[in-house]
Amino acid sequence: MDPLFSRLILALYYFFLGSLALYGVHRLAMVALYYRTRAGSIPRPPEPESWPRVTVQLPLYNELYVATRLVDAVCDLDYPQDRLEIQVLDDSTDKTREIVEQRVAHQRSLGVDIHHLHRRDRRGFKAGALEAGSRRARGQLLAVFDADFVPRPDFLRRTVPYFVDPEIGMVQARWDHLNRAYSLLTRVQSIFLDGHFVIEHAARNRAGLFFNFNGTAGIWRREAIAKAGGWQHDTLTEDLDLSYRAQLAGWKFLFLPQVTVPAELPVDVNAFKRQQFRWAKGSIQTARKLLGEILCSPFGWWVKLEALIHLTCNAAYLLMVGLSLLVFPAMLLRADTDWPLLLLVDLPLFLTASVSVLVFYVVSQIGAGRSWGQGLRYLVPLMGLGIGLAVNNARAVLEGLVHKGGVFERTPKYRIEQSGDGWRGKGYRVPRDLSVLIEGVLAVCFVLCFGLAWVLDMWPSLFFLYLFLHGYTYVFLLSVMPART
Repeated sequence: MDPLFSRLILALYYFFLGSLALYGVHRLAMVALYYRTRAGSIPRPPEPESWPRVTVQLPLYNELYVATRLVDAVCDLDYPQDRLEIQVLDDSTDKTREIVEQRVAHQRSLGVDIHHLHRRDRRGFKAGALEAGSRRARGQLLAVFDADFVPRPDFLRRTVPYFVDPEIGMVQARWDHLNRAYSLLTRVQSIFLDGHFVIEHAARNRAGLFFNFNGTAGIWRREAIAKAGGWQHDTLTEDLDLSYRAQLAGWKFLFLPQVTVPAELPVDVNAFKRQQFRWAKGSIQTARKLLGEILCSPFGWWVKLEALIHLTCNAAYLLMVGLSLLVFPAMLLRADTDWPLLLLVDLPLFLTASVSVLVFYVVSQIGAGRSWGQGLRYLVPLMGLGIGLAVNNARAVLEGLVHKGGVFERTPKYRIEQSGDGWRGKGYRVPRDLSVLIEGVLAVCFVLCFGLAWVLDMWPSLFFLYLFLHGYTYVFLLSVMPART
């Protein structure tokens, strides 16, 4: 091979691996910040003498299987009835509309102040529905729950008192999981989300960094939404966009890890990939939209740097795809490299990129009150799923770099709460896309690479290659045989 081309491959390989190692350093920094700020929790304020009026907003679109579960759960909220209003913001085009109409009528007959607001078009998608509902809402505070969530009766009584501080613009609860134990896929998803909420949200909030409303299981001060410019739909993550605009406008956010709201995790990997695609694309769109304003703001350099990493972290999937393409050629080129050089350069980069995952998710399980063994037991599936999502999410990042907005494709829910619940014959199935073909090709390539490395006695490379083989093969097989999830 031409020496210049060989050097180019190795340079790109080390760039991708080194950049991923930097994201690993950031992950470890979040863990350190989490531990350093653990004593910074805000004490719960006393209940107000006069409870503020709250409007609970339920944005729905074709949620045939879970709409009644959500409506009934919200109607059971323990809050003064004369201070509670419920809006079902329904953009549905199927039988969900009729089901919701009947359930709302039933709850109204029981004395609940609940309204069914149906739009004939999805202009602005979820952001448009929330904006339309807010114009008719009577509440000073606006609570939002997506269709897959089931808030507990005490949710409002545990969160509303914090708004006694007039500077608080939003309070976010922690997500819990109704069907964590349903399958390997849901177990791994739950650990992914625990890392985000238990570690990242807590560390960012306690350290005075930007953090975001997650689109559901939170409450906004209506004034904060208005002064931040309202709900906008030029990104696919309207929640992330509004969160940063509100904090740039001076509003404080609060995360309450002790308040949890259970939700249903996607059981179909294609639905999960759709959800991840939307989040990845929307975060990059938000970065394009707001990073200039953030970097020019009067916040400290550490706050700005962390916001930059937060909004662009999905770019790591592009790096992962690049590393996937170059890892085996780079290993062949360095087959005769001295061991000391590999130990000094490759091993630290690999350990930083991989061990940080172990530390991050083990700590998240401890912080969530579960066994540290949960993170350790699922380490390989965690890393494998993260690698397997690389093609799907890298495509989302590329789209987010060049396109504003887009179609908000919601994640289907099937009311899966325990192991015996089935979903195979239900509607809303997500079709496979081009990513599946690329994942299949990469899976085959890594099977061949792993076999060749074995034949050539490239023993130090086998575990690294296995992670890629496992990730792409697992996601590909689940995508083409979703009933095996």
